[in-house]
Amino acid sequence: MNRIILFILGWLAVLLGTLGIVLPLLPTTPFILLAAWCFARSSPRFHHWLLWRSWFGHYLRYWQLHHALPPGARGKAIFLMVITFSVSLWLVKLFWLRLLLIAMLAVLVIFMLRLPVIDEKQEKT
Repeated sequence: MNRIILFILGWLAVLLGTLGIVLPLLPTTPFILLAAWCFARSSPRFHHWLLWRSWFGHYLRYWQLHHALPPGARGKAIFLMVITFSVSLWLVKLFWLRLLLIAMLAVLVIFMLRLPVIDEKQEKT
């Protein structure tokens, strides 16, 4: 029963994480990390798929090995955050909501800037 719940939760996390790529208020990373955790405890097959076959696999493997981002990931993530938040800011007409979106973007960018990045030279040592 526990494995079934974790399996369903894992797929729900994959779905929400995938939606988070294009929706600015839905974070991708925590959901994909949750999916990896759930699949590691419920389905070795889908855990392997998530790590080696999915679009997120490279980032997950890198995080598991180094607890850091691969080179270039930080810039891509910040770029996508700015683009998606810009679309939201353009569509939203309420001033207080725009301020809230700008504050959330600032917090997310500061969070991303604080995550470590390990390049290939550091990886080999």
